[in-house]
Amino acid sequence: MTDYDVYLFKEGKHYHLYRKLGAHVVDGNAEKGTQFSVWAPSAKSVSVIGDFNLWRGDAHPLIQRKDGSGIWEGFIPGVKEGDLYKYSVEGSDGIQREKGDPFAFLWEVPPRTASVVWSLKHQWKDSQWLKTRSGLTHESPISIYEVHIGSWRRIPEEGDRPLTYVELVDVLPRYLKDMGFTHVEFLPVMEHAFYGSWGYQMTGYFAPSSRYGTPQDFMRLIEALHRNKIGSIFDWVPSHFPYDDYSIAQFDGTPLYEYQDPKKKYQRDWNTYVFDYGRNEVRSFLISSANFWVDVYHADGLRVDAVASMLYLDYSKPPGEWSPNVYGGKENLEAIEFLRQMNGWMKVSHPDVLVIAEESTAWPGVTKQAAEGGLGFSYKWNMGWMHDTLEYFSLDPIYRKYHHDRLIFSIWYAFTERYILPISHDEVVYGKGSLLGKMPGDEWQKFANLRALLGYMYCHPGKKLLFMGNEFAQNEEWNHDRSLDWHLACDPLRTGMIRLVQDLNRIYKEEGALRIDSEPSGFEWVDNRDWQKSVVCFMRKGSNEQDKILVVLNLTPVTRTEYRVGVPSGGFWSEILNTDSQYYGGSNTGNYGGVEADAVKFHGRQWSIVLTLPPLSTILLKPRD
Repeated sequence: MTDYDVYLFKEGKHYHLYRKLGAHVVDGNAEKGTQFSVWAPSAKSVSVIGDFNLWRGDAHPLIQRKDGSGIWEGFIPGVKEGDLYKYSVEGSDGIQREKGDPFAFLWEVPPRTASVVWSLKHQWKDSQWLKTRSGLTHESPISIYEVHIGSWRRIPEEGDRPLTYVELVDVLPRYLKDMGFTHVEFLPVMEHAFYGSWGYQMTGYFAPSSRYGTPQDFMRLIEALHRNKIGSIFDWVPSHFPYDDYSIAQFDGTPLYEYQDPKKKYQRDWNTYVFDYGRNEVRSFLISSANFWVDVYHADGLRVDAVASMLYLDYSKPPGEWSPNVYGGKENLEAIEFLRQMNGWMKVSHPDVLVIAEESTAWPGVTKQAAEGGLGFSYKWNMGWMHDTLEYFSLDPIYRKYHHDRLIFSIWYAFTERYILPISHDEVVYGKGSLLGKMPGDEWQKFANLRALLGYMYCHPGKKLLFMGNEFAQNEEWNHDRSLDWHLACDPLRTGMIRLVQDLNRIYKEEGALRIDSEPSGFEWVDNRDWQKSVVCFMRKGSNEQDKILVVLNLTPVTRTEYRVGVPSGGFWSEILNTDSQYYGGSNTGNYGGVEADAVKFHGRQWSIVLTLPPLSTILLKPRD
């Protein structure tokens, strides 16, 4: 740790702390061992304990630097990769605490809690992919498959254990490629003690979970994804952390990583602590963590969890349990500055990496640059679209005409941010049921509704995200303790659903008309007023004049015949997708390949076509070249 490193650390601008703090194996010509460094400014003493010294606190004390950095460091000969260790920290209160390493690259398999000395050496073989991803633009198709590693697939014959990283290498990239997704998003792979938190209560900000293998095993999985042209997005949680005895909470006997102010310190919703975004060293820690997953594990994106909880001082707090900022407002100014700083650094150092906000309010400018008053994210989850859409599709079709606004309202704000449309894990847990289970009607209608919903999602402006299992209409609510119901995927209706998702991903990638989804020029209403029939028609448009797709939704179980729709040009309009196709499990009602336009003015256009609208369907038509 040089003087310049210390300077950057204290300024909150050291973004590669993982190279300096933590445990680093020294394997040169000189004496072999491990260098340890840890930040504990209020500690009276710090020593390294481990299986190499029988966990004795007096065997290997560290020395505190004299520069006021609060860093303790020391070299221990003979300590090697695979050795277990913790820090024995005597706090300012005189209490001795055994703490895991905040910068550990590997932890014991939970529920054991020791850190593991580990090297991150790996010969990466994805340089071509890293060059290619720099060509990603806001008009590039992004279709994300969200995965929880522990429950995607399991092996019943071996105690129903999850697949390891190495086993996933052989199946997950191939599956994603076959389905046509462009990216996979992992629920947090960072180490976490409580499996039931799905990784969102992280204890290892620099370590993938050892439940599924070693760091190098995880690197091989990312490499395999890149070989198959699949980008990887990691969920990352800088909003809160658990206060397990061995974690970073009260690390040196004082609130070090967390706020000291009790009105800012606690996150009620998850019974966790909140990071102190006003402390420079904490900013260095967090931005180093974000940078680490991109630098070391070649992540193509980070999805930042629970951003709203960071932005608002009164988030989930009743009056009297929060204090306003210096201007009398409820905004957490320190968190805002942290997010701008982090996104600014990522934009400069990794301009080809996505940083995505899960932000559930109407906070303005989430995807605008900091210079424009924004937060600087690449994309934001469109939670409003998700809530309105699922509420609408959950209604019995007989009542949908009274809630037509829920279907069309999202376009009013669809271009205020760069959005991702998320049908995520949050919608299929805690008694909400599966996505299929939300759909009304008998079995046939449930599947038809779900097909229409997915068709609508892929045609609505915004990038796409679908949680695992929804692509084959998982029947049961997601349970992190068991595998998805893969045995159901062979059912004819579910096979049809898989085919539909494959075709939606293909069309989404092939058709330029579906690409412009953050600018108003990419969308045009044809008719959104036919609320009595629950029918909407809109046009998606690409940057080339000839790139047009007409999208028509009929969201009742009634077939609409002789339904006239205005179009911008004459000629033949090909039906390129019909969610009611027999190929997808539908009734095969439709337009038999397409229709010829008539020189009849309708919907304010010079031409029009007469369609048969299948029941509970989304159909796509485009002019023949």
